[in-house]
Amino acid sequence: MTPYKNTSLFPFEKELQEEINNADIMEIEPGTVILKENEFIKVVPLVLEGSIRLRRSDPAGREIIFYHIEPGESCILSITSCLNEKESQAEGISVTRTRLIVIQADKIRQWMDKYPTWRRFVIRLYYNRISELLTLLDHVIFKSVDSRLIRYLKEKAVNNEIRITHQQLAGALGTAREVVSRLLKQMERDQAISLQRGRIIILKTL
Repeated sequence: MTPYKNTSLFPFEKELQEEINNADIMEIEPGTVILKENEFIKVVPLVLEGSIRLRRSDPAGREIIFYHIEPGESCILSITSCLNEKESQAEGISVTRTRLIVIQADKIRQWMDKYPTWRRFVIRLYYNRISELLTLLDHVIFKSVDSRLIRYLKEKAVNNEIRITHQQLAGALGTAREVVSRLLKQMERDQAISLQRGRIIILKTL
């Protein structure tokens, strides 16, 4: 690990910036589990580059994705578990190659009392994640799976391509993998998409 010397993504007050400057950074490969469900939090990430997916799964292999942590963000579930000294309620996995600042758990508790900008940062994270979870709940309850699938592909595609497995897509939509696979295969028969291993190519406007 190497020290971090650029805090432009996290505009905190000078004293907190100096503390972050003394923290370490990690670089992790895609698919790395950095947060395990039912374990106590030891460190909290501040993401510099890449993306981390927060999810829960059951013994049958079904999963639901809560949210993604993008550059300039942290994990509100980790912070909450840390502050309450509770075990993690979700699993965090890197989606892409990811660089992150590593903050020790005891610092998180100190900063809540010490730094106003950190408290505002945490409150903003709460607001954003609650909004995302309400949107997810709205989609699961009120919208059909096929319309949610099309919307997700439109939002997440980069250059008409999205790198994701059927299982991950099912988790993002809150449904079963078999349902997603059936809908994707129908879209492929309609020549709207092309299915390849671990990715989906959009061939025409959805």
